[in-house]
Amino acid sequence: MTTAAATRRPPKDIREPEHRDSGANPSERIRFHDYHPTPSDVRAEVLAGLSQTQKRLPPKLFYDRRGSQLFDAITELPEYYPTRTEIEILRAHGDEIADLLGRHRVLIELGSGSSLKIQTLLAALQPAVYVPVDISRDHLLDSARTLAERFPWLRIRAACADYSVPFELPLDPNGSDLTAFFPGSSIGNFDPDEARRFLLRVGEVLGSGGYLLIGVDLRKDPETLNAAYNDAQGVTADFNLNLLARINRELDADFDLNAFSHRAFFDAAYSRIEMHLVSLRDQEVKVAGHTFHFTQDETIHTESSYKYGLDDFHALARDAGFQPERVWTDPHQLFSVHALRLT
Repeated sequence: MTTAAATRRPPKDIREPEHRDSGANPSERIRFHDYHPTPSDVRAEVLAGLSQTQKRLPPKLFYDRRGSQLFDAITELPEYYPTRTEIEILRAHGDEIADLLGRHRVLIELGSGSSLKIQTLLAALQPAVYVPVDISRDHLLDSARTLAERFPWLRIRAACADYSVPFELPLDPNGSDLTAFFPGSSIGNFDPDEARRFLLRVGEVLGSGGYLLIGVDLRKDPETLNAAYNDAQGVTADFNLNLLARINRELDADFDLNAFSHRAFFDAAYSRIEMHLVSLRDQEVKVAGHTFHFTQDETIHTESSYKYGLDDFHALARDAGFQPERVWTDPHQLFSVHALRLT
């Protein structure tokens, strides 16, 4: 379910009264729906982004197989607090979350990331159907198989899709109780106006009374933020540079990865971390038959990660038609998990 006008046509057996298919083979409890962006979609976005005055590449392109593996490694770094803190919140408050949102609903995860996060939530909510949505096909399939083995009662409808644009929801939500889970503070990758539009589109899919459980990174000291995106082992740098390797492979490009470096910093004026790839010299790069010129120190903006205050995020949610029902944070106020209900 990505954002919006998802077409509502699908498996008629999605709402069986008994959802614990413990006798079924794990592979028989997984249905896979591939809406993956075509190469032409990637080509168009890359060419458009590199043609701007401030060159840009969309962060969703990070997540090929290698990129997903690198991000999993990032989540285990000592400097990178968001993943472990969000997991701690979910573990500490799982029963409260389930009591508020309700058990045995349809659970849609936008961006099937950390398996520990979703395992914690699945154990608490025990959904009738789990619908993971992710842009990385291999990562999505690996995750679905792992979860089918781990939860022998779980039925999975996996959708390989770009959740920032409309696509077909692989189930019929009419009459269903829907809960969406958007973890990892991925909402921070949108600027505030885009975030509002994204929440509006999610609301269109959930319908009145639907719930959204969403992770939101909080404002904090710049030293902690800068360290989280500039780890000592250089894994985040590899993750950033892998984006160029993917473009080389998929779009017949000739980026020299040794001619670019990773840069990340906190911009207090926008309350966001920015990630860039910096050209180390004057150079030309060919991508899909097009030539792009780089001057020394020119950058490609690859990601923004906005940080919110609790009141600021609640105002954004209300503006998109959601009523904040509850928020949970860690003792150090590093991260927050919000339960929002569509009014």
